[in-house]
Amino acid sequence: MQSTQLITCINCPMGCRMEVTLENEEVVSVKGNTCKRGEVYAHQECTQPLRMVTAVAPVKNSAIPVSLKTRTPIPKAKIEDCMRAIDALELSAPIQAGQVLIADVVGTGVDVIATKSVN
Repeated sequence: MQSTQLITCINCPMGCRMEVTLENEEVVSVKGNTCKRGEVYAHQECTQPLRMVTAVAPVKNSAIPVSLKTRTPIPKAKIEDCMRAIDALELSAPIQAGQVLIADVVGTGVDVIATKSVN
């Protein structure tokens, strides 16, 4: 079965509007991209979309929460589980920027790291 999706590339400021044709959940054509990065993005976005996750979490005995993020994008389908894991964190200061707060979050192979220090 063939289907068509219209997506906007987010790899550069051009924001190319692309028409992606899929057959049996596989990309068979991409139209509208002005560079190769758009084609690569279309394949990824239409077959296994990935997203960065950013959040904040409370730190015991601190009025300042810690900001955090996934080190690299994770599968979009895992975001809800990732946020549950972040919500379950019980953090205490000190926390250093770059510190791993959750290793291999929800089996993605990606760590959740602190993006700022909290003393």
